[in-house]
Amino acid sequence: MDFKGFDQPGRQAAGDTRSVKVMIAGGFGTGKTTMVRSVSDIKPLTTEETLTQASADVDHLIGVTDKTQTTVSLDFGKIGLNDSLVLYLFGTPGQERFWFLWNGLFKGALGAVVLVDTRRLASSFRAIEEMERQNVPFVIALNVFPDSKDYPEEEIRDALDIPAHIPMVSFDARDRAASRDVLVALIHHLKERSALAVEPR
Repeated sequence: MDFKGFDQPGRQAAGDTRSVKVMIAGGFGTGKTTMVRSVSDIKPLTTEETLTQASADVDHLIGVTDKTQTTVSLDFGKIGLNDSLVLYLFGTPGQERFWFLWNGLFKGALGAVVLVDTRRLASSFRAIEEMERQNVPFVIALNVFPDSKDYPEEEIRDALDIPAHIPMVSFDARDRAASRDVLVALIHHLKERSALAVEPR
């Protein structure tokens, strides 16, 4: 895939417009819906429902007690990184009871962003495992909340068992520019992987 000029908004790159499917994954309450909403060029499709007492035994709100809604299917948005590259964003549901949907959602995905809340690292273990199982290239996006602690990157990599070649960036999912930068980091990562794959041995 030709990613030429993708990181220069408004620049016309050679060739026709290309579309890329990108997953926005992560644990329950890590900010997936917020990111899709903030960065999408169109009004995003969301499938949020109100959390009720009936789900108290299955939707554990440890660390996210203020959360009142949850994604029950998927989020969908779209962003053009330039005139010739469009990303279609698919946000996964975070709760374990909806993980069965992931297999279908990942079909055809070129890459993924895994959102991580450093206050609750374990909430994103399953998403990282899924990237590895499905062999989907990904970047780690540390969503900074007001009470997030500033841990050294090495400590987070060790805790998540993330190798050095996988990009890790900190951002605020509410900020459009910051969310766009995460997607640009993913495309850079995909471009580098593609270049390595075709290097002569």
